[in-house]
Amino acid sequence: MVVLGGAGFLGSHLCERCLADGAASVLAVDNLCTGSRKNLVDSRIGFLLHDICSPITIEGPVDYVFNLASPASPFDYDRLWLETMRVGSLGTQNALDLARSKKARMLQASTSEIYGDPSISPQPETYLGNVNSVGPRAVYDEAKRYGEALVTAYRDRLGVQTRMVRIFNTYGPRMRLDDGRVVPAFVAQALRGEDFTVFGDGKQTRSFCYVDDEVDGLVRLMLSDISDPVNIGNPVEMTMLQFAEAVRKAAGGGGKIAFKPLPKDDPKQRKPDITRAKELLGWEPRVPLDQGLAKTIAYFRTVV
Repeated sequence: MVVLGGAGFLGSHLCERCLADGAASVLAVDNLCTGSRKNLVDSRIGFLLHDICSPITIEGPVDYVFNLASPASPFDYDRLWLETMRVGSLGTQNALDLARSKKARMLQASTSEIYGDPSISPQPETYLGNVNSVGPRAVYDEAKRYGEALVTAYRDRLGVQTRMVRIFNTYGPRMRLDDGRVVPAFVAQALRGEDFTVFGDGKQTRSFCYVDDEVDGLVRLMLSDISDPVNIGNPVEMTMLQFAEAVRKAAGGGGKIAFKPLPKDDPKQRKPDITRAKELLGWEPRVPLDQGLAKTIAYFRTVV
């Protein structure tokens, strides 16, 4: 089993889950531009330092390829704008070529950003999105949209077995403190007694899925016969103001709300329709926010 982006936050948890499920071997492939070898705490996880924008050579048989390789936060894909577009295009093609050469099944990690700033809520997989192709988030959004088209073409034209997941906000231990996403930002501010930075009026919504639930959805999808996109996320929606208060309560600290201008194209709503996941995979999130935040905050106390 090969996990591209396996040294990242989500990838490292997926590697551990695969070993727990009895995988004979798990190889994490990563160029470490946003991941870290420190995330690979289980010594049984193999590691290959490699940029998947170059062709991928793996010795021996491979049954499954998970492609999680990509910067995934606005902070990262702003500073790594070209790398983000390359990994979503060339990197995805190389992942598909690896799967094809090994006659393996490949799962593409896509994103809720496919939907852009949605005009409907919750967002079902059939919604075609409202994406600005020339905006500041386009390097990520359009790379992921291209990746979906490429995966679909390899499936339909070349017969590669593919799976496609649209991941909504995921959180948990091993997130980078400086990755710019709201969970590590709010938790760090709470633990330091700083003000919570809220963009806009704080009424924009997000939904937060704990990493163990997210990984369970990825594994179920990979093992299923579903080749169309599937949303995996938590449908419990909350405003940024509500989330700041949830973090304050869980961490036992934090200052006042400090408002800043809303970035261009920042989505006003984000809530997955998980009907397809429930009906086809028997999946739904099980970890409530208070429990997930407790585990996440316990981890961040060790790094703040």
